[in-house]
Amino acid sequence: MRTTFDFSPLYRSSIGFDRMLNALEAASRVETVDNWPPYDITKTGDEDYRITMAVAGFAPEELAITQERNLLMVTGQKVGEDKGHYLHRGIAERSFRRRFQLADHVRVTGADLANGLLVIDLRHEIPEEMKPRRIEIAAAGTLPKAGAKQVEGDQQAA
Repeated sequence: MRTTFDFSPLYRSSIGFDRMLNALEAASRVETVDNWPPYDITKTGDEDYRITMAVAGFAPEELAITQERNLLMVTGQKVGEDKGHYLHRGIAERSFRRRFQLADHVRVTGADLANGLLVIDLRHEIPEEMKPRRIEIAAAGTLPKAGAKQVEGDQQAA
């Protein structure tokens, strides 16, 4: 049984979280889940993540990884079609498009294809200007008065 959530009370009491709430709302509306190709998402370090996708039968030139802003898209497009007569076909080599929603400041650091597994490494890097910084407190009387113009080289002796 699917339960729907009403996020409207959170919109009234939060500022700047609208993207996250929109993503939660969109995820709760998903009716059909495409589960191919299968994948794992693991946390490999404090700020490092890895997506591992099972893409058996795909060559590197048949796969594409693109990142634009907060969206990572992995697509697989089969180039040639096997004309053989199958008695049983259990390996799904159909084309696919898998999307991953990324948080701000997450970037792809590398990708590798080996043994039918596509491994995509990601890193969450917060820019230096967005990291917390300590603000020094000036001693009394050392800051210029509000609205006063300070002229370079204009110093008065007390």
